[in-house]
Amino acid sequence: MTGILFTVQIVLVVAIVILVLLQKSQSMGLGAYSSSNDTVFGAKGPMNFLTKATMILGLLFVLNTLTLVYLYNKQANTSALDEVKVQKTTPTPKTPAVPSVPQAPTK
Repeated sequence: MTGILFTVQIVLVVAIVILVLLQKSQSMGLGAYSSSNDTVFGAKGPMNFLTKATMILGLLFVLNTLTLVYLYNKQANTSALDEVKVQKTTPTPKTPAVPSVPQAPTK
């Protein structure tokens, strides 16, 4: 389970980085290389869409991080020795052997 969530975490990080780089900045970022932004995202441009997508992916990133922290913390509180069954043997106190006393003959 944690392996799948860790893979999702990496995908979310890459997607967030790409979305942040596509957003408009002083130099227009990577969005400057795409001239068809207005037609793909509508008349208002990509800024509204990219901002919402970044916020949603950021929220998913935080939720996924919290889930991973919970699962790793739960796993860290267990030990391999918890699963090993130890047979408890209580030592019995050794009683000294009582020498047998010869009995008197019966008639």
